[in-house]
Order: sequence, then C-alpha cells, then structure tokens
Amino acid sequence: QVQLVESGGGLVQAGGSLRLSCAASGSIRTINAMGWFRQAPGKQRELVAIITNGGRINYADSVKGRFTISRDNAKNTVYLQMNSLKPEDTAVYYCNANNIYAEVISWGQGTQVTVSS
Repeated sequence: QVQLVESGGGLVQAGGSLRLSCAASGSIRTINAMGWFRQAPGKQRELVAIITNGGRINYADSVKGRFTISRDNAKNTVYLQMNSLKPEDTAVYYCNANNIYAEVISWGQGTQVTVSS
C-alpha cells in the first residue's frame, strides 16, 4: 500500500503563492505517476497537474503558466508550486498516486487552499 501526506495549504491573497508538498511512503515502487487534484465546494474533483516517473507532465488549462509540478525522488515527494493565485483556485487540494495501469492506488487526505480577493 501507498500512503500520501499533503502539506502546505493555507490562506493567501490573490496574486500570492503557495507550495504544496505530498510525501509518499509504503510501496513506492508501485507508483508510476503522481498528481494533484482539487475540489471546490459544489464542484467535481478535477485534475490540476500530473507527473510521471519518466518526467512527463500535464497541466489543466486553467493553471498553465501559473502552477508548476515537480518531484524529488530522493524524498519520494511531489510538489505543486502555485503562483499568481486567484480566488477561483480556492479548493481542497488532493495528491494521488497511480500505477502503471493508470489506476489510482492512493489518495492523500487533502489540504485546504483559500485565496482571498
């Protein structure tokens, strides 16, 4: 099993920055990709960014140019650097891990990001 623990959420003013971290433990070798999702009140959970073991990265159009996903393999940690934050970025942000079959094998507990206008 894989365990994921997120950190780094908080309250920030519009235009500000936050960095989220997601530390993985357990069966690390089963992980092929790690991603960040978010869910705002009353909305469906949506993909924000994903990074594979091979370094392939995809972003949601709404965050391109503002958010950067990266990983530190030595620390088994994935980061999401969020710049130029907007009130519409307010959501609970979740980290997840996928295996080589693109199946979700773990979710983190979520971290709240609130952007004030």
